[in-house]
Amino acid sequence: METHEIKIHTEFIKLQDLLKFANAVETGGDAKLIIQEGRVEVNGEPCTMRGKKMRPGDRACIDHELELVVV
Repeated sequence: METHEIKIHTEFIKLQDLLKFANAVETGGDAKLIIQEGRVEVNGEPCTMRGKKMRPGDRACIDHELELVVV
């Protein structure tokens, strides 16, 4: 599994914005689609909330292939 650390300078970042910021998806529509399809896990649990607040220490995993760690 490929892992990337994503550094943020705010209190949190929304899940859909995290996926776009990390270049895991090209558009917000793509992010919405894969989140709604249940292809994204947050901290090991399936997540279908695209507005989920991701804070430092949180992990998002897409299709068990790409892991994004918020730092």
